Amino acid sequence: MTGPADNLTQDRAGRWGPRGTAGATFAGLLEFDGITKLFGQTEAVKNMSLKLHPGEIACLLGPSGCGKTTLLRIAAGIERPDQGRLLFDGQEMAGPQRFVPPEKRNIGLMFQDFALFPHLSILDNVAFGLKDLPREEARSIALHALERVGLAGYAANYPHHLSGGEQQRVALARAVVPRPQVMLMDEPFSGLDQRLRESVRAETLTLLRETRASCLLVTHDPVEAMGLADRIFLMRQGRLVQAGTPEELYKQPVDAAAARFFSDANEIAGKVKDRVVHTPLGVFPAPVEVASAEALVMIRPQGLNRARQGEGVEGLVTQARFQGDDVRCSIMFNGIDEPLTALIDSPSAPPKGQVAWFKVDPQHVFVFESGRGDPISANT
Repeated sequence: MTGPADNLTQDRAGRWGPRGTAGATFAGLLEFDGITKLFGQTEAVKNMSLKLHPGEIACLLGPSGCGKTTLLRIAAGIERPDQGRLLFDGQEMAGPQRFVPPEKRNIGLMFQDFALFPHLSILDNVAFGLKDLPREEARSIALHALERVGLAGYAANYPHHLSGGEQQRVALARAVVPRPQVMLMDEPFSGLDQRLRESVRAETLTLLRETRASCLLVTHDPVEAMGLADRIFLMRQGRLVQAGTPEELYKQPVDAAAARFFSDANEIAGKVKDRVVHTPLGVFPAPVEVASAEALVMIRPQGLNRARQGEGVEGLVTQARFQGDDVRCSIMFNGIDEPLTALIDSPSAPPKGQVAWFKVDPQHVFVFESGRGDPISANT
């Protein structure tokens, strides 16, 4: 349920007041069909095919240099693909036979550095994309957009008068005010501190839901992707590695690198026999794909839990660092050369130097053939 506070926003002084509601648009279907982009001899993007469905918020996720921003720039019309086609609602925007310039695509683009015009007021910055409308009408629409992001009181100010978070909200208002069918965002929160990033991210998600535009957002932060996206497209070295919901990618990573990308993991060797893998911490199901006798077993820290005496495996706690709700423990087990990391609830965490019993939650275990990197959840 929503209440009166759900339609309020906060100004710089912490005062609460009413906010507007963003106008809805007709979301578009954006499709990358076999896109390849070369820079010299380097393939920045290699045969990429994916669809952004109408009204969907999706993230291009991956390490720096994997081709995320290049793909976004192709969608915006800033770069041309060397192979493949870009389709918007079934119409070719870029391909062998056609190239539609950026201004002819109903696509909004929000850059990492906000790209506000320093010589224009905040109101004129937001109204910049409404040149086809009479000046007063454009300014009225822009003012409503500023109301929606809580900055109507700063309409006459200039960008240098605002904080980083406020500039980000101005850039967002400017991007949505023409009501684009697709919104493209290139790491829009990376320049904000952690506290501000979370609040602005939540406000951005609310605004995107209200406008109903399709949104493709670039990030290298898996936490951000999982918090914002309906679907995640995981990229590596210019290729699409895996696509799915945040839950699917977290629980069913396609390979070891994907598993590592979403969280830390303890990695130990295991021996496969009779469709199970044997480790010093217990026995786990081995999928059919693990055909060799050697397996790599990955255990997330939150999957290594305290157990009652005699119900798990003994381990010596060599480090115990309090982190608030949980304690990060380093634990030595017989048969394993390096200490393993566990995240244990503060009330039940053993102190440093204590020998305790531990058990493994199979939902946080991935098993795959050594050297291949095809993990399968041990509980499947």
